[in-house]
This record gives sequence, structure tokens and C-alpha cells, in this order.
Amino acid sequence: MRILYIDCDTLRADHVGCYGYGRDTTPNIDAVAAEGVRFDNCYVSDAPCLPSRSSLWTGRFGVHTGVVNHGGEAADPFVVGYPTRNFRMGNNRLPWMAQLRKAGLHTVSVSSYAERHSAWWFHEGFSEFFNPGKGGMDVADDVSPLALNWINQHAKEDNWFLHVNYWDPHRPYRTPEDFGNPFEGQPLSDNWHTDAILKRNWDSYGPRCAQEPCAQTDPDWKNPWPREPEQIATQDDFHRWIDGYDTGIRYMDTHVGRLFDALKKAGVFDDLIIIFSVDHGENQGELNVYGDHHTADHITSRVPLIIRWPGVTEPRVDTGLMYQADLSATITELAGGTCSPDWDGRSFAESFRGGESRPRPYLVMGQCCWSVQRSVRFDDFMCLRNYHDGLHDWEPTMLFDVANDPHETKNLAAEKPERVGRAMALLDDWHGEMMSRSETGIDPLHTVLREGGPYHTRGMLEPYCAYLRKTGRGHHADALEGRHGKP
Repeated sequence: MRILYIDCDTLRADHVGCYGYGRDTTPNIDAVAAEGVRFDNCYVSDAPCLPSRSSLWTGRFGVHTGVVNHGGEAADPFVVGYPTRNFRMGNNRLPWMAQLRKAGLHTVSVSSYAERHSAWWFHEGFSEFFNPGKGGMDVADDVSPLALNWINQHAKEDNWFLHVNYWDPHRPYRTPEDFGNPFEGQPLSDNWHTDAILKRNWDSYGPRCAQEPCAQTDPDWKNPWPREPEQIATQDDFHRWIDGYDTGIRYMDTHVGRLFDALKKAGVFDDLIIIFSVDHGENQGELNVYGDHHTADHITSRVPLIIRWPGVTEPRVDTGLMYQADLSATITELAGGTCSPDWDGRSFAESFRGGESRPRPYLVMGQCCWSVQRSVRFDDFMCLRNYHDGLHDWEPTMLFDVANDPHETKNLAAEKPERVGRAMALLDDWHGEMMSRSETGIDPLHTVLREGGPYHTRGMLEPYCAYLRKTGRGHHADALEGRHGKP
């Protein structure tokens, strides 16, 4: 058994070709999807980067790991010590990679993720790991040589799991200039970002909004990244911005193709198990956030997931609701391992083998790094509850019909109170279940609020309000101070 796991950062599902995107961003990934299973409604339980991979690697939601933030107490796992802890922790404590290694796989990682987030627990269970050394500012040119070196030396061996982590879609859009712009002159895939949407966003405020997509708070700031406009003032700016994002995606996919070529040359590609997924999506104008991941909404929480498993499944599309944490449980079982009893992720191995879907009735997602939100995905709807707005111009409760309005242009909360009521009831049921299985009795979301709010906007009220006033938007500063109190 040989498994290649391509783990890309910050790639929203609807910018992947096989998910219906109109631009040719991912030809190599699309070819894998044509031979495997594409999951259309996979969501991360916790966003963005650090909480997301913590959940996938441990198989547990952030409410149980304690990791929901990018800084402060909730950026580290709960202390694991307990009275019956042995010299080594028992089977119910082993994370995903440790379970795969226990099942007989040689586990290898090429990633700078642990260093970027001081998440050293990420290495647990890996037999080997290689750090490109740029703390998440790696481009594919830094990552691929390490992966190719390992492939060239070991691909023909049996029973390995190779994790390769690409960062190229993540801001800043830094794809090497000599790669050019593959989408020069091409229209955008859809026209949802209308002049009315742009004006609404321009006239509003919030970190990474249309007027400050790089989260600057200095009126004289100059963006050093040539693929990015400093503001989204026109549709041409937006087009250039999306070109920068899509170019990073295509650059990543080009390097994925190089890995595939090396594996074909080694004669192992045809029987290779390939997994492609992402840590979180990326808002590109939705909720007035450009090029970042501040939410627990449909755009940031939904991720692509593709599995090609020769001899196990036929090509198909699975539309059922699922958590990404279900992936770690499923791959562990399919590899002959044992799912830890403490995991929140549920294996869908049996239905996967049978070509069927095993959907969850609803999902709850969280965000505590840029804002503090929990959301509920049910039926065709996504309902978000804001506990801290992260200095954005958002309503306390937002409801979107994501089946018909995937870009979340209209908040239906006032029009459909019964849907909001159902979402809040589901959220309450979920929270009760999570707390009943909590070892600490602590909801880390409350820890974030107690510390003063999400890490990335904590302490930013005063400088951001000052920036708003310097740029002629004092009425927005007044609104923020009215909600949060003057600094």
C-alpha cells in the first residue's frame, strides 16, 4: 500500500476545476478526481490553519483538543496528562499518523506547518519529516525538491504514506514572476461580484475589506507583491486579485504534476492511493473579506476532498455532509488500523467501499482566530452566530441559502426566523453533546472571549479606528466603538 496525500493551503473548493470552476486551475488534480471520489460537501470543523490541521491530525474537534485560535491559550492543545497515564499514552490518545504507523505504514511529511504555528505535536507519528524552512512562506519550488528526492529514493518500496504540503494559494500571492499569468485576458468564472456588491463592500469596513485587502492600517503603506492590487476599488482590481490567487493554484497543480511524473517513472502511479485536500477555503469578497479566512462560513469552511483508491472505488461524486476529520478515521480503517475511540471523526470506510454516501444530518463549524463564530450547515442553509465580529460589519446572526446563494450575498435571518431557530437548536444540541464528552469541561471558544477576542484582531480596535478616521471613514469607527467600547 502506497499513499500520497497532497495537502494544499487556502484553496476554496469552487476554484478547483472538477468542482465546476471555469478556469483551468487544476488539470492534474482534476485527472485524479476523474478516477476517484469527489466529496462536494466536506467541511473543516475548525478554521483556519492551526485549528483545522489540529482537528484532522487528532481526529477530534477543536472543542475537544482545545486548539481553536492562532495565539493565546487556545492555540495549544489541552494538557493530556491524566491519573492513569502510562509511560506511553494509550491507544485512545494516538493521533492519525501514529495510528497509520502502527498499522505498518512508513509515514513521511514534507511541510513547514509545525514551525509556522509552533505546532510541534504535528510531528507525532511521522517516521520522517522534512521542513522546507520558510515557515509557510514556501513556494512550490521549495517543497517539491524535497518530495521528489524522497520519491526518487523510496517510491518503489511498499507501505508508505507521504504527506506533501503546498502553500501557494495563500497570500501574499508570490508565485514567481517568470511563471507569468496563465489566465491573462480570461474572464472570471462567474459574475457574482457585481458593481453593486463591490460598492457595498467598498462602503463598508473590516480587516481585509475592499479598501484594505492587505489589512494595512497605514495610509501610506505600499504593497510589495506585484500580483496584488493595494485596494479592490474597481472590477479590474478584483480581476487582477483573482488572477493572483488562481495563478498560485495553477502553480501548485503544476508541481503536483511533477510528483505524478516521478511516481509514473518509478512504476507505482497506477496503483497509488492519492488523497487531495485543503486546510480551509478562502473568502474572495464574500462577507467583505478578500484573500483571507476570517469566518466559519460556507466559503472558508468548505474544502475540496478527492480520494483515488484503485481497486476500492469507482469514479463518483459524494454530496453528503461530512467533516474533514472523518477522513482520518476512514483512511486509518482502510489501511488496516484502529480508529481511536476518542476521535470525533467517523469512518465512512464501509460506505466508501460500497460506493455509497454516509452523510451527517448537520455540521457545526467554528472560527476563533479572526472572529469568534460558530456556524451550522443543514439542509440548504448555513447559519452563523457571531460572538465577536473581529471588527467586521456583520450582523450578530446571519443565515444564507448556500445552495442558491453560495457567495452569501443576502442575509436571510430576518426573513426566515424559523430556520434560524432550528439552527440555534442544532447548535445547542451539538454543544451539549460536545461538553458531555469533554475531559476538561472547558469550551475553548469561551477561553478566546475571556482573553479579549480572536488573536488576529485582539488589541486592533484603537489602531483600526484611527486608520478609519484618517481615511475619512470616521462614522465606521464610531460604529465599531459603539459595539466594542472605546479603547
